[in-house]
Amino acid sequence: MPKAAHKVVVIGHRNPDTDSICSAIAYAELKNKTSDLVCEPRRAGKMNQETEFVLKKFGVKPPRMCTDVNPKIRDVDYREMPGIPGSTSLRKAWEIMRDKQIDTLPVTSPDNELEGVITVKDIATANMDVFDTGILAKSQTTYRNILETLGGTMVVGREDDVCTTGHIRIGTATPEMLENTVEKGDIVILTNRYESQLCAIEKEASLLIICNGSKVGRTIQRIAEEMGVAIMSAPVDTYAAGKLISQCAPISYYMTRSDIMKFTLVTPVADVTRVMAKVRHRYFPILDEDGKYCGMVSRRNIINLQKRRIILVDHNEATQAVEGFDQAEILEIIDHHRIGSLETSGPVYFRNQPVGCTATIITQMYDENGMEIPPQIAGLLLAAILSDTLVFRSPTCTPLDEALAKRLAKIAGVDIDEFASEMFEAGEKLDGKTAEEVFLQDFKVFMCGDIRFGVAQGSYMTRKNLLAAEALLQPYLEEARNKQNVEDIYMLLTDVPKEESVVISDGRYASEVLSDGFETQPAEDGSFTLPGVVSRKKQFIPALMTAYQEL
Repeated sequence: MPKAAHKVVVIGHRNPDTDSICSAIAYAELKNKTSDLVCEPRRAGKMNQETEFVLKKFGVKPPRMCTDVNPKIRDVDYREMPGIPGSTSLRKAWEIMRDKQIDTLPVTSPDNELEGVITVKDIATANMDVFDTGILAKSQTTYRNILETLGGTMVVGREDDVCTTGHIRIGTATPEMLENTVEKGDIVILTNRYESQLCAIEKEASLLIICNGSKVGRTIQRIAEEMGVAIMSAPVDTYAAGKLISQCAPISYYMTRSDIMKFTLVTPVADVTRVMAKVRHRYFPILDEDGKYCGMVSRRNIINLQKRRIILVDHNEATQAVEGFDQAEILEIIDHHRIGSLETSGPVYFRNQPVGCTATIITQMYDENGMEIPPQIAGLLLAAILSDTLVFRSPTCTPLDEALAKRLAKIAGVDIDEFASEMFEAGEKLDGKTAEEVFLQDFKVFMCGDIRFGVAQGSYMTRKNLLAAEALLQPYLEEARNKQNVEDIYMLLTDVPKEESVVISDGRYASEVLSDGFETQPAEDGSFTLPGVVSRKKQFIPALMTAYQEL
């Protein structure tokens, strides 16, 4: 049966900043109110301290982490068919396969543990092995299976008993010949002939199957009970009983127990496709998060896969997007950065405006849809604008950013200067943080031709905290460059009150690019001080791009 459709994921870039997360939350809220989509905000990385402070300040639950939107088995419309117990007869298993039009059945325990699989090939092989007259004893077949397969009734004995000894005999011969063939513990298929029935009992057969629905005399029943011989009555003739008897064996005897090809709900579809291309099976069992069986998946299910649906906010660069974005269906992109390298498989709603913050665009969209902005959401949107524009000091800031921020502050009930001071102070604390944690608070990767470079940024209200961050990060840059697999790496330490940035870097071209891009020379410690440079997007990246192009 079809699965419930996944929620549309509204998500920002990797190593998310305050704008990325707050815009995702606010836009998901807007889409849920103005469209038929069910949207959920997610984050593509760990939140920084500034964002944590903002969400706590306004009582908003942090979005769940989502680092990969590659389609998984849980996204596939797999078959939620129940497993069958290992005691099921071959005949019953074949009937289920026939009715459900499937050639593989999962065999499960009472608590839904996967014990094995049985295929139509296994059943065909079992049915061809007609000369193994001891199969019912070997497979520990229950009397219940025999009754169900032959459509019989129990005359003497218990349905829950199990065949443990003997061979299958067809007792249509004379009693004299029967006496020479039947051995103790055998299962004997008979007609209504009294002498043959009595002979089989005297030979201590374990079970008599009386065919053609014949009645069993009271004397025979009494003697059988005394001798511990079970008796069944079946409506079929001896020919049909002989054909069907081997199909009473439980599937546990024939099923595949080890090396079962199976997947979990979180197995990537790409991995499943590769496996399916190498084997001839058509159906594969699926296990849930607890390792329990939950369904079967086939090639047809994979072909009909519905891709994950996502909305990207605050970025449109492939290097910054969540893993697997190219395997998802991108519905919308809302951004305020340069148009980057991200490609889509079809047309999407793409809104890109030259403003200081994605939150500014989303605030406009609330207004355009005639939606009132709740105080909590207003607080988040305000925080994003203040963070991205450095409290209106950034050259990316526009009159629209400032005007909307002031309005949002009234809705949220906060003073802009006081709130901004608290927010930045929370974000620049280094207590107990590693160099990697500080570096990745706001890190992005960019491409210029074949050169891949990364830029991190941190904003500081005091010079003391800025210098402490520089001392912590400088020794880490080489390691960061190797981990992020970039040619050059830069850390932009922005002094908000002084409206300047200190840049530390590592890499083959980094120092040369900074010198050429900003027409300045490094200090003795190799750092660059860039007066008036506070915006990564509008001031720093364009200068780097120009310098790289001239290399």
